[in-house]
Amino acid sequence: MKFVTLATTATTFAVFCLISVALANPALLPKHEGYPMKNAESPVTGQVTANDPGQSDAHGTDALLKSAESVKKTEQRLVKTDNQRIVRNQGAGRLPAVDGPQITIDPPVKAATKVNPDRNIP
Repeated sequence: MKFVTLATTATTFAVFCLISVALANPALLPKHEGYPMKNAESPVTGQVTANDPGQSDAHGTDALLKSAESVKKTEQRLVKTDNQRIVRNQGAGRLPAVDGPQITIDPPVKAATKVNPDRNIP
């Protein structure tokens, strides 16, 4: 029974992988300058061997700017609304000065007692 379940799971996974490859749409990929390819041809069939023959070289400022533009639609600009009240930071271990009610935290121990050396704990 375990073998049948394993075989069914593996077959289903393989079918889904093949379907995902078959349905992949290269038109959804971002456009880029490409790699510098010459119009190289196969010596046997004469068919072009490059995916993008005659494409310009992908180096320089233009290629960097175009690659940065293609990522802009996916970047996130998250703003933490809790930090809008902060007027100035006080430093490490201290609460910042905020616009609104000031919160103070009392120390956990306000007074300590000294234990005498002659104390006897039963």
